[in-house]
Amino acid sequence: MSYRTQVITVFGGSGFIGRHLIRRLAKSGALIRIATRNPGKAGFLKTAGAVGQIVPFATDCADDVSVARALQGADVAINLLGVLYERGSQSFQGVHVDAASRIARLAAAAGVNRLIQISAIGADASSPSVYARSKAAGEQAVLSAFPAATILRPSIVFGPEDNFFNKFAAMAQKAPALPLIGGGKTLFQPVYVGDLADAVIAALDSDASRGKTYELGGPRVYTFRELLELTQKNIQRHRPLVTIPWSAAESLAGILEKVPVLAPALTRDQVALLKQDNVVSPGALGFKDLGIAELAACEVILPTYLSRFIVGGKYSGMTNNAH
Repeated sequence: MSYRTQVITVFGGSGFIGRHLIRRLAKSGALIRIATRNPGKAGFLKTAGAVGQIVPFATDCADDVSVARALQGADVAINLLGVLYERGSQSFQGVHVDAASRIARLAAAAGVNRLIQISAIGADASSPSVYARSKAAGEQAVLSAFPAATILRPSIVFGPEDNFFNKFAAMAQKAPALPLIGGGKTLFQPVYVGDLADAVIAALDSDASRGKTYELGGPRVYTFRELLELTQKNIQRHRPLVTIPWSAAESLAGILEKVPVLAPALTRDQVALLKQDNVVSPGALGFKDLGIAELAACEVILPTYLSRFIVGGKYSGMTNNAH
């Protein structure tokens, strides 16, 4: 579909999912506003479209006036805001609930036609994880303010800038072993970031998606152990996988989350999240309901970006036969 005359405001558009989505949206011809705290960091995305088509827009998502300005004249709003852990002013409540609620309320007031909210599989008001509870509360707040919003719940999202495979590949380079929290039996259904971006476009193209929630998982379900094994295979490392019981993992996370680093290695909330499988629920609407049948598998995509973790580079194991 062509959005040539439309204005699309993307909150959190300079992040991992945003950069892939904005490249796809740019092909539609729409004018895209990237609503972000730091417009300078979104400048690289301008080259994804024609001159003046993609505009980084300084936005404070904790401020009504700032969010309203970003939504003024917009036809579509997409909320990609999310945090994996709490640090400083970035709280689950502030980002997943308050900001999402504010965007939905002000989008409705501005007469925005479509709102897409990116949530997460596992969003559940009764979850032991604060992250999962906040995602559920955010969904409810969005639907209360904007009942026709479309909610997309992906499983873990993978791609060149992901925070999952890259994290464990880097760990395997340095650590003597990799941790199997709770025995590594938790199930995941990783979804390629390009497929998630396609789902956003498909939802926008479908009037039937208004007010509906879709759970988006990739073509295969893996255990946590299988994902670590797959990571190691792709970077040609073979660290032992060591089981860490839940209680020990919680104690370790309690220490690690207090270390003053930008991204904690593990938090107690992430341990709580790992106790629940991260797969599409039986009977949930999904990719097929959005008309997307072909999905990229981890085995195809991972070699394209994990090769940088191979010692000596991805061609190091090849014999040079040139004379």
